[in-house]
Amino acid sequence: MTDAGGSIHEVADAGEQAGHDRSEFWTLDSVMALFDSSFADLLYRAQQVHRKHFDANSVQLSTLLSVKTGGCPEDCAYCPQAARFQTGVENEQLMSTEEVVSMARAAKERGATRFCMGAAWRSPKQRDLEKVSEMVRAVKSLGLETCATLGMLQDGQAGQLKTAGLDYYNHNIDTGADYYGEIISTRTQQDRYDTLASVREAGIHVCCGGIVGMGESRSTRAELITSLANMDPYPESVPINNLVQVEGTPLHGTDNIDPFEFVRTIACARITMPRAMVRLSAGREQMSDEIHALCFLAGANSIFYGDKLLTTGNPQAESDRQLFNRLGLVPMAAEDLRND
Repeated sequence: MTDAGGSIHEVADAGEQAGHDRSEFWTLDSVMALFDSSFADLLYRAQQVHRKHFDANSVQLSTLLSVKTGGCPEDCAYCPQAARFQTGVENEQLMSTEEVVSMARAAKERGATRFCMGAAWRSPKQRDLEKVSEMVRAVKSLGLETCATLGMLQDGQAGQLKTAGLDYYNHNIDTGADYYGEIISTRTQQDRYDTLASVREAGIHVCCGGIVGMGESRSTRAELITSLANMDPYPESVPINNLVQVEGTPLHGTDNIDPFEFVRTIACARITMPRAMVRLSAGREQMSDEIHALCFLAGANSIFYGDKLLTTGNPQAESDRQLFNRLGLVPMAAEDLRND
C-alpha cells in the first residue's frame, strides 16, 4: 500500500484516467507514493502504462546540435556554456544554415527522426531568430521533425518559429519549484512557464523536462514530475537529464544520484504522463548498459542519439545500435511518431 491512501496501482490508474489534458489529479503526495513504492511494483506499473500507449520495443531517436555555443549570460549552475564559469568551452558564433543541414542530413542517415537545434542565448535577438527560422525550414524539408531550444521567447517569436515549420520547442523547468533558486538566479521558473505558454499558444508541441542529480532530494524530484504532469496538457516530449558534471561549474563535485533513483524518476514520468515521449537525455555516457535497459523497461522510449549532446559527450551511434540489438529494440519510424 502507498502512504497516500491506496495501492500504487490505484494511484496510477486514477492519474491515467485524469487524461492527457487535465492537471488537477497529481498531488505531490501521490507522486511521492510512486517514488516510495517498491522498485519491482513501480517498474511493473510503468510497463503496463507504457504498453497501453506505445510499442514497448520501439525507441525514437533524436539528435541535438549546438548551433551557437557558449557565452550565455545566465548563471545555471549545471551549465558549461555560462560565460561566468571557467569550463574550457569556447564561444562559437551561430552556424550557417548549410552547416546545420549537413549535420541534419547525417543524423537522418543514422536513423534520427527528430533534429533539435540548441543555442546558448538568454533570449534570441530578432536577427538571430530569422536565421534559426531559415534553419528550421531547411531541416524540415529533409523530412525530419524539428525542435529548437533558444532560451526565453519574446512576443511573436513562437509564432515565427511555427510559421517556419517548427514542430517542438524545448524549454525545461529544470527542477522542483522549491529548489529552483539554488540552481538559477538570473531567471525565475515563472519566466520558463511564460515561454512555454507562448509556445502552446503558437501551436508548437512542448518539449519540457528537467535535470536530476543536482543535489536535490527525492521530494524535489517528485515535485519536478508533479509540475510537469500537471501542465495542461502535459508536455508531448519529456527529457530527463542526469547531471553531467563539468569542472568549473558550481555543481562540479556534487554526489552522483543513485542509478536506481534515476530509473525511478523515468518510471514516475511514464506513469504520470502516459502518452508523452520520455527521453533519456544528458548523462547517458555515464550510464551502464544495464541501467539503460532498466530505463527502457521503466518506460523511456526516446533517446538523444549521436556523439555529442551540446557540449558534453554522448554514447556513439554504433554503441547504441549494438545495445538495441542486444535488447531487441528497434528505432521508431517517422510515421509511427505520435503527437497526442
